[in-house]
Parts: sequence; structure tokens; C-alpha cells
Amino acid sequence: MLVSYSHKFLKSASRFESKIVKRSEQQEIIFRLNAFDSRLKTHKLHGKDKEEWAFSVDHKYRIKFIFTKENHALFLDIGTHDELYS
Repeated sequence: MLVSYSHKFLKSASRFESKIVKRSEQQEIIFRLNAFDSRLKTHKLHGKDKEEWAFSVDHKYRIKFIFTKENHALFLDIGTHDELYS
């Protein structure tokens, strides 16, 4: 899986402490191998975000993304559930 990063994702990621950044990098490795690996808890979003997906970085943080084409995803944002879905 190829991954690209939106400006918003990069801006959001830059404000996190290194522990969260490292964990998100570990989860991204799993995502690149299998976007639906059970460790990621990948799920389709609903409502206004119905074209988007998310997966877990840890219990608190998630990465929101879209599939742009086969074997390619664009990471849109990273944050807590409240930050991403408000």
C-alpha cells in the first residue's frame, strides 16, 4: 500500500509527542502491509465522513484516511476521536 499525507495530517502529527509519533509509524507499517489487519481496527466512517475510513494508533488516537485508488491511501488527519469527528 502506498501512502500520501495531506497538509492537515502533517500539521496535526507535528504537534504530538514522540511516543505517539513512533506508535503511529508502527501502525503505518502494519497498514502498508494490510490496511484491514485486525490490530488496526480499521473501520468505515458514517455521516458527513461516509467516504472516509479510520484506524487506531492506540486507544486514544486514530488516523483518518481515504483510499484514492487501488493500493493507495491518503492520510487526512490524526487525532483523538473528538478532534477528528467534531
